[in-house]
Amino acid sequence: MATKIVLIGAGSAQFGYGTLGDIFQSATLAGSEIVLHDINPRALAATEQTARDFLAARDLPFTVSATVDRKAALLGADFVIISIEVGDRFALWDQDWQIPLQYGIQQVYGENGGPGGLFHSLRIIPPILEICADIADICPDAWTFNYSNPMSRICTTVHRRFPGLNFVGMCHEIASLERYLPEMLDTPFSNLALRAGGLNHFSVLLEASYRDSGKDAYADIRAKAPGYFEKLPGYSDILEYTRTHGKLVDTEGSTERDALGGADSRYPWADRTLFREILEKFHHLPITGDSHFGEYIRWAHEVSDHRGILDFYSFYRNYLGQVEPVIELKLKERVVPIMEGMLTDAGYEEGAVNIPNQGFIRQLPEFMAVEVPAIIDRKGVHGIRLDMPAGVAGLLCNQVAVHDLTAEAVLQGSRDLVIQALLVDSVNDKCRRIPEMVDLMIDRQRPYLDYLK
Repeated sequence: MATKIVLIGAGSAQFGYGTLGDIFQSATLAGSEIVLHDINPRALAATEQTARDFLAARDLPFTVSATVDRKAALLGADFVIISIEVGDRFALWDQDWQIPLQYGIQQVYGENGGPGGLFHSLRIIPPILEICADIADICPDAWTFNYSNPMSRICTTVHRRFPGLNFVGMCHEIASLERYLPEMLDTPFSNLALRAGGLNHFSVLLEASYRDSGKDAYADIRAKAPGYFEKLPGYSDILEYTRTHGKLVDTEGSTERDALGGADSRYPWADRTLFREILEKFHHLPITGDSHFGEYIRWAHEVSDHRGILDFYSFYRNYLGQVEPVIELKLKERVVPIMEGMLTDAGYEEGAVNIPNQGFIRQLPEFMAVEVPAIIDRKGVHGIRLDMPAGVAGLLCNQVAVHDLTAEAVLQGSRDLVIQALLVDSVNDKCRRIPEMVDLMIDRQRPYLDYLK
């Protein structure tokens, strides 16, 4: 019987075309039935027609169909891939970021951590729970992969509501190691054995060694990273290049220096002034830059590269508004190798998945979704235990109550728990006007937060 893969949110060309290209290049998945689902029928029809034309032009052995009926789409599914947003993404994001700042909370970026990450979670988790309810009812044995953010809060809440669901969070930030370390260490990526972990967008490299010699590589990384990252171009350079030359820059799959023709940055430690503090004071390499990592740390606002963060946001917003996605027979994300690994019983090690903590990071409770490497085989995804240093674990532990209260606020529809989640968040140092801010956000973000009473 053909493997059935369901893409939820496929009306987004960025997600739909990219994931279809990943699937279509796979020999293991050849013959699969792919069902596209979205709540926007016009966008869904465009993705379906593009996929059909692509397959016909290349005579590829896949079948594609589309439906706005989610329950019908899920019938017999083996794999489900979710990537959704609600409402006007950037307008709501602006509110997540700017309204807490107006109330004096010095958060960074406002997408995944801090107050902004909380309100983002409160909007997006309910519809994902509705999707998961259908999966649990219609195809309970399917493996479900989530690309929506805030990743760790989504995964934590889903597993609390549906503990038996095969639900895995996926993020491509781990790919930064493949972009930078070979150039930094002058060795092929295939020669490096690496393990990273923590929480999504809040992970560090924990182990590194050379495969050919078996020698530790972390000493070389610590020695070479300052000189390398101090000069590496960042998004302020990329935004300026884009405006000067009138063309978009795609940095995926290459370093920023490669994308800009080999030039160094005009700004020391561009996008990574917080990253530098973590490397120097905690002695471990973050796998993401200031905008993401800084969302979880109170003092990040003091040391983050705010120019770089603002320029990244401007670039990202413009990029998504101008880029014209196409289907390419090129592997870009990691979900296809995981599906292949399950179907072939590969037993290979995947670099980063977001799954419930089962002793993988001993300092964190089991209910939290953690980001760890995993072994992939026919039985599924098996997390690997990591040795988390005490200092980094301390930063992670600051998120325990926030995740707990976020999940309960969603599941109970509780305004009071939203207020408590903000008051226990180490990013926030305000109290008196927090209830007013919560009420303002509920009012501004109707109807998505109307369930909070």
